[in-house]
Amino acid sequence: MIIDMHTHIFPDKIAAATIDKLSNVSHTPAFTDGTLNGLQKSMDAAQINLSVVLPVATNSKQVEKINSSSAALNEKFSGAGIISLGCIHPDFTNYRAELSRVKNYGLKGIKIHPVYQDTNLNDTKYMRIIDRAAELDLIVVTHAGLDIGFPGVVKCSPQMIKNVVDEVGEFKFVLAHMGGWKNWDDVLKILGGAKVYLDTSFSTGEIIPRRDFNWAAEDLKLLDAAQFMEFVKTFGAEKILFGTDSPWTSPKTSIDFIKNLPLADDDKNKILGLNAKKLLSL
Repeated sequence: MIIDMHTHIFPDKIAAATIDKLSNVSHTPAFTDGTLNGLQKSMDAAQINLSVVLPVATNSKQVEKINSSSAALNEKFSGAGIISLGCIHPDFTNYRAELSRVKNYGLKGIKIHPVYQDTNLNDTKYMRIIDRAAELDLIVVTHAGLDIGFPGVVKCSPQMIKNVVDEVGEFKFVLAHMGGWKNWDDVLKILGGAKVYLDTSFSTGEIIPRRDFNWAAEDLKLLDAAQFMEFVKTFGAEKILFGTDSPWTSPKTSIDFIKNLPLADDDKNKILGLNAKKLLSL
């Protein structure tokens, strides 16, 4: 079983414009058209059994609509290989009731994005949201580290993550991009032993660039196999979740990276799907 814990889709009517905008900002190509149908086609081609969609609210007014739409998507595609989490925004005032609504809808958790939401992870506004989500046994997935579209901006650093974990305690906490995109040395130093999950999205091999930008060779490098194995050693294979960040990486290339690691098959299977299956209570 292969479960992709980190994907994104957009409504059909805005998908093309959204993909074009994000591709221009990041100087990277998309590997699908950003639609639900595009995600399903890429899943079929890569033999992915289940994809988890992570919606992001870029302002507080979007939260209720996105969560309602996510619940409707889950109802329509139940058993069809697509599930969506919910979302929240740090400026959403009635967060306790909304997180209860997320839980009652049957959504497995929420996605937050400190960079897009312009708030540090250890800000009180996030801390209270995360504490409530933990009470409800919801998964919390956060973008971690730098963001390719916001050079130099870190609003979810390994130290901020440690502050949250120390304050809230153990909960279902998933750190996207192997704990902190391009903050990986600090992830290993600061978060080793923390009871968190890391997803592999947009973190392995090399960035595939568009030709409209003069990339430095060093900037294209992500984690190689030896570096990835340091994360397995530090956190354990049971704490790593496969993710593609679809539409922004090739699913097949991402899967092949895991399959080619010097790991036992049992550990590869955990990373590719069994850990996510357990976390999602499937």
